[in-house]
Amino acid sequence: MRNRLVFLVLFIFVQGTSGQNNPVEYVNTRMGTDSEFNLSNGNTYPAIALPWGMNFWTPQTAEMGDGWTYKYDDYKIRGIKQTHQPSPWLNDYAAFSLMAVTGELKFKEEERASWFSHKAETAKPHHYSVYLADYDVIAEVAPTERAAHFKFTFPDSDSSYVVLDAFNKGSMVKIIPEERKIIGYARNNHGGVPENFHNYFVAEFDKDFEVSHTWKDEWELQQNSKEAEADHVGAIIGFKTKKGEEVNVKVASSFISAEQAQLNLDSEIGESDFEQVKTNAEKIWNQELGRIKVEGENTDHIKTFYSSLYRVLLFPRKFYEINKEGERVHCSPYNGKVLPGYMFTDNGFWDTFRAVFPFFNLMYPELNRKIMAGLANTYKESGWLPEWASPGHRDVMIGSNSAPIIADAYLKGNVYPEDVEVLFEAVLKNANVEEGRPEASVGREGLDYYNELGYVPYNVGINENAARTLEYAYADWTIAKMAEDLDRRKEVKRFNQQALNYKKIFDSSTNLMRGKNEDGSFQEPFNPLKWGDAFTEGNSLHYTWSVFQDIEGLINLMGGNEEFTAKLDEVFEMPPEFDDSYYGFTIHEIREMQIVNMGNYAHGNQPIQHMIYLYNYAGEPWKTQQRIREVLTKLYAPTPDGYPGDEDNGQTSAWYVFSSLGFYPVTPGADQYVMGSPIFDKATLKLQDGNEFEIIAKNNSEENFYIKEAELNGTSWDKTYLNYQDIQKGGRLQLEMTNSPNKKRATGEEAFPFSMSSDKK
Repeated sequence: MRNRLVFLVLFIFVQGTSGQNNPVEYVNTRMGTDSEFNLSNGNTYPAIALPWGMNFWTPQTAEMGDGWTYKYDDYKIRGIKQTHQPSPWLNDYAAFSLMAVTGELKFKEEERASWFSHKAETAKPHHYSVYLADYDVIAEVAPTERAAHFKFTFPDSDSSYVVLDAFNKGSMVKIIPEERKIIGYARNNHGGVPENFHNYFVAEFDKDFEVSHTWKDEWELQQNSKEAEADHVGAIIGFKTKKGEEVNVKVASSFISAEQAQLNLDSEIGESDFEQVKTNAEKIWNQELGRIKVEGENTDHIKTFYSSLYRVLLFPRKFYEINKEGERVHCSPYNGKVLPGYMFTDNGFWDTFRAVFPFFNLMYPELNRKIMAGLANTYKESGWLPEWASPGHRDVMIGSNSAPIIADAYLKGNVYPEDVEVLFEAVLKNANVEEGRPEASVGREGLDYYNELGYVPYNVGINENAARTLEYAYADWTIAKMAEDLDRRKEVKRFNQQALNYKKIFDSSTNLMRGKNEDGSFQEPFNPLKWGDAFTEGNSLHYTWSVFQDIEGLINLMGGNEEFTAKLDEVFEMPPEFDDSYYGFTIHEIREMQIVNMGNYAHGNQPIQHMIYLYNYAGEPWKTQQRIREVLTKLYAPTPDGYPGDEDNGQTSAWYVFSSLGFYPVTPGADQYVMGSPIFDKATLKLQDGNEFEIIAKNNSEENFYIKEAELNGTSWDKTYLNYQDIQKGGRLQLEMTNSPNKKRATGEEAFPFSMSSDKK
């Protein structure tokens, strides 16, 4: 018995130590994949990729062109495809796939699809493996940034094949048997590309081809053909295999040229074998995930943390390549020219300005400098900043959220000096020019009304007008902060004044934000439960809190702290009622709010995700602590249904990452993080300059989620926020947790986070 006890203790210790040194093993890439059009539990797919890689790979269970490319409950796999999809709502571009079959040749996507089981599937960021039951083949892939190494383990067969599907909307394949190679291109997209858009690919095999076929449109087989070009083509190569024989395929692509695709393959994989590529990818993921070490007794919380952190580190993707001179170059998704410098894409700033980019500023400042350089290049190449890029400008969502992303990076020292003036010019253009925008989502829709009236009117044919007003006002505050540092006094005065425009659509009769007509009257009728209309994917109860820059000003409008917290409470405590008449059906975001038994709190979508922290501004921080812990443990899990709604390029994950550590960036552009309730006993942040910041939660448990006392570097900390510089310098935040609220700690005004009206810094 004693020996068995010692063994058990050693086993737990070794497992814990191993997991902390190998955090990628905690990642479930299938978290959020149990999703569909009507209900999102993440709307994700298992991305086999490196952090911010140019190309991802994913198993494909859905038909070509379906944005829900991998559904957890599907039974068959059609191939493993290269993907650049940021969201099913944006869909994919530049996709092509590989699939192994045996026996009778099946190449049409419905016919070639093989049964599979999650019991015979490994899905990690650095390695995917699946047993294709219909063909007795194990298919595996390991990634680099612009290439991947496939390994197919075949049975004993006289008829083994690898099928390369170059997809529709324009494609070409060419089989070169003497080089054991397939080259070609794929042009499929859903918008946001220049006329000359191509994704050139190369696939090198380590086995001679005995069979070479292609197909053309309508799946017309071209036997013994080596080349095809049409709307939809593909290539088939075949050979005999012995039981257990491994056939390796090294694949790379380029948006620049076929020659650059070959260069990407040679430079990123070269002579490396499958295990070397896989091991290197695992090392890179462990290095990045290991920047934050979390410790606690609940393994599911650790799995959820690293699965979420993995998502934060995927987007935006690198859209640049390295040429033969070793220089960074990109084929511009805006003008189609091959140009020098950084370019990143596949990101919706309406989502990610809230927590993803603040996370980069905290943990990955050098990366964010590169992203900012890419934004400067976007402005130079298209004349505008992106708001939703995939790969070029897309007409999706609202706001002017490039401004807070740029300003927050600049204020934290994360913009290269040569990019500062270009980026400031770009944010000013968004605030001054409405004409000539490439998409309605770029710049500011309704800008002329906003600059004249201080709001976007409800009755002038511009949808989601109240939401636009609130987001423009916040963006204006961030411009003022950047202008202040640049000593641009005229802009400081103007944009600080405009930052108060939120007051112009506040209705004191309801204590809510409300659409306002051009003549100054409020919209009639007004239903605060109505989704859409004056708001974006939410209602007035959700958007009223979008005064990131001046929560105290909002509190004053509502009549004081008690009225403010009562309105917060109301959102959580009322039934999940809604009005979906604007859409004509119940959109998935509404359903995700309705089903989780948290009132009208809609955590599955972004506008309200910061609201839970606002009790800190009104003297009731314990309510934030309680509700934060409820969301962390109730709405997230390391499972296929593990997200409360769309994951959205890392934003819903970044909320979890920040909140599980115990703080959150309510106001990007300020130098503070608002405190919540950490879920881990200990977390260690390894900052880029080598400093470490520890968060220790003593007596932390399921019941002990209230903060009794706090110390920062050994000194009592009676605030509801942390300062950016205090974290960057390294140190220790120690919290004593308890099961009952401490209603005396951090309840005075001196403890409250930044607001314009109080100008706390």
